[in-house]
Amino acid sequence: MPFFKRSRSPHAEQAHREAARPQRRLRLLLVDENPTARSVVARRLSHLNYDVVLAENGFMALNLLVTRPVDVVLIDMGLTLLSAVGTMRKIRAANLAGNACFVMIAGRLDSQSTIEALAAGADDHIVKPFDFDVLDARLRHLCQRAEQIGALSRHNAELDARIARRAVELGETREALREMQVDRARLVSSIQALHDEIERLQSAQA
Repeated sequence: MPFFKRSRSPHAEQAHREAARPQRRLRLLLVDENPTARSVVARRLSHLNYDVVLAENGFMALNLLVTRPVDVVLIDMGLTLLSAVGTMRKIRAANLAGNACFVMIAGRLDSQSTIEALAAGADDHIVKPFDFDVLDARLRHLCQRAEQIGALSRHNAELDARIARRAVELGETREALREMQVDRARLVSSIQALHDEIERLQSAQA
């Protein structure tokens, strides 16, 4: 079964890779029960600047993610021991992938499974045989979007925390102002009482 197709000359392909190469390597977990597919995809993605971790089934993927955070989880839809959708759901339920993107590898005639995966929350899918340059572009786009969403979420969390701190500070300020108003009223009352006492004494002396 073919897993990729060439759409560029070797020189053009190399130039494209060099131009698109990011500053850091993306971490990718490939889950595929086919050893040949794992080997081919891992080798090509490694050349495209990915650190690839391999899992031969969904259960092994769960174990690997406990100690190895990744940016992308690439799952073949042909998994049998634990289905691709089941693998994705278990990973997310266990909160093992953080903000990682889930991409499904589907067969050309497996549209129903693809629809099921997308409905279950997969971020994208790619159909075999696929072009690795297209896969690379899609994965990097997904990761960039995930990073932007993550940055926005962190910014919103920081903003919420700032608002909460300001609310506390405002409450403390209002309480201090109330206490100052009470103290002022007491002081005014004391001054008025002193003034009345002085007037009484002056009247008594007269």
